[in-house]
Amino acid sequence: MFKSGNVTVMVSDFNKAVQFYVETLGLQLQHQVEGHFAQVEVPGLTIGLLYPAAGEQGFQQGKSESISIGFEVQELESAIGVLKSRGVEFQHIMENNGTRLAHFSDPDGNLLYLICNR
Repeated sequence: MFKSGNVTVMVSDFNKAVQFYVETLGLQLQHQVEGHFAQVEVPGLTIGLLYPAAGEQGFQQGKSESISIGFEVQELESAIGVLKSRGVEFQHIMENNGTRLAHFSDPDGNLLYLICNR
């Protein structure tokens, strides 16, 4: 039924968000409307970064915990090392039934995680 999907994240600082997702996380910038919207992706996941225009409903401080975005990796320790070297701070790392997760946040506090299934 579904061919693919995407998620849109409201951001409070457009340039900082694009820099984080492209330069820090290494996602590919696919499309950008300067100062308002950018589309970044990894295979299987497209993320829209939206800085709402005046009058549009958008970023609401304290609402970031209602969504999380996961990135599947081959080697968790290696991915953590790369992201730490780029300034990412991890909140915690956990394991559950052979699945390992490492949680961190983007500049707006949106919850992100790395997942490694072994």
